[in-house]
Amino acid sequence: MFGFLKNLFGPGTDYKSLLSKGAIIVDVRTPEEYKAGHIEGARNIPLDQIKSKVQELKKTGKPIITCCRSGARSGMAKSQLAAIGLEVYNGGAWTSLNNKIK
Repeated sequence: MFGFLKNLFGPGTDYKSLLSKGAIIVDVRTPEEYKAGHIEGARNIPLDQIKSKVQELKKTGKPIITCCRSGARSGMAKSQLAAIGLEVYNGGAWTSLNNKIK
């Protein structure tokens, strides 16, 4: 059954591989949430500021992995960035993403 679901939804994203190829992590939580704990090296760009940072993110030329507390805001950020043509992945909750990249 799990094989069926894997085939249905496709393989998971290999975040370690993306990072080894230069991807950047963008944490879209508030500065207060970010200060309470975050992935080392992640950039904090709150969701409400993501549109103002588009050109800065484009200039990096690197894939982007978004994360937040639960995955909801990072999903919204992913949609916004993907809509303008950036290569972006929703890493979901920062704690979960952190475990996947260790």
